[in-house]
Amino acid sequence: MKFTDSPVIELPVGDARLSVQQDNGSMHVGTSVWPCSLVLVKFLDRWARPDPAHNPYAHLLDFRGKRAVELGTGCGAAGMGLYLLGLADIVLTDIAPVMPALRHNLKRNKPVLRKTLKTAVLYWNNGDQIKSLNPPFDIVVATDVVYIEESVGHLVGAMAALVKSDGLVLLGYQLRSPEADKRFWELCEEVFVKEKVRHEDLHPDYAYEEADVFILRKKKEDKDMDKDKEDELNDYGPQEGSESVVPG
Repeated sequence: MKFTDSPVIELPVGDARLSVQQDNGSMHVGTSVWPCSLVLVKFLDRWARPDPAHNPYAHLLDFRGKRAVELGTGCGAAGMGLYLLGLADIVLTDIAPVMPALRHNLKRNKPVLRKTLKTAVLYWNNGDQIKSLNPPFDIVVATDVVYIEESVGHLVGAMAALVKSDGLVLLGYQLRSPEADKRFWELCEEVFVKEKVRHEDLHPDYAYEEADVFILRKKKEDKDMDKDKEDELNDYGPQEGSESVVPG
């Protein structure tokens, strides 16, 4: 996989090419392009054109009429890439300090995207912000978002609150913290059934050896997860932020 610390990451998607500017010197991790965003996009890009009859991932790429939200968008590589692959109704979210970098990249790539994608400030423990997004969504996208143990409960709670009972979470994942990893999968086990994409099915040029793609679906018995469980996952501190959906 071609992944560098260069100021600009070029990401071919279908017949288009995204140009994503990053700032590795920033104090916010969201201003860097993290590998799993590229891994997820190129995995889906690989399977976007094969004959559906011989495509085990055709169901993931049927974006007709689907609504999606991305958590921890960062510089926007995954969200923009999925939009180019046909996921037209998607909201890109992150915390307030990261939004300037995201909006810069949306503007930078507008000639390729041909529109301004929707963005929203979202803190995962802010119930009002979650409601303002008008869930539930068919698809929740998240890449490289598990690295702080204290935020894991907020993350799983947000995913559970945002995804439809028959929807799915597309997760690009790399182990960043053993403690966060352990806690994340413990909480996911309570809510989701996970499916790991075979590593050989990733795009050969973007098959980073430590990165994986998972598909999460709500457990049948938890499809109508009660309010107490969502509160338990999110009850880790004061709510932050106040902005809702705005044009990107």
